[in-house]
Amino acid sequence: MTTSQATRPTSSLLTPAEVAAVFRVDPKTVTRWAKAGKLNSIRTLGGHRRYLATEILAKLTQTGMLDESMQWAVREMSESRAG
Repeated sequence: MTTSQATRPTSSLLTPAEVAAVFRVDPKTVTRWAKAGKLNSIRTLGGHRRYLATEILAKLTQTGMLDESMQWAVREMSESRAG
């Protein structure tokens, strides 16, 4: 395993705006959730927050907000970033 493989997450990453669209909240709310520890975030080298798509799907499932259309939207966002 190379260093880049060890540090690269296995899931794709979403921006605060993408997460906000899924939860139907403002992106600043997503940032507040991350600061409060409600969501885990990964910091880019530039200091920007990114969120694991798999974790967002899990949170949607926990909150009961996940319907089929939202699940496809999150997968579509994560796939477009991955490839």
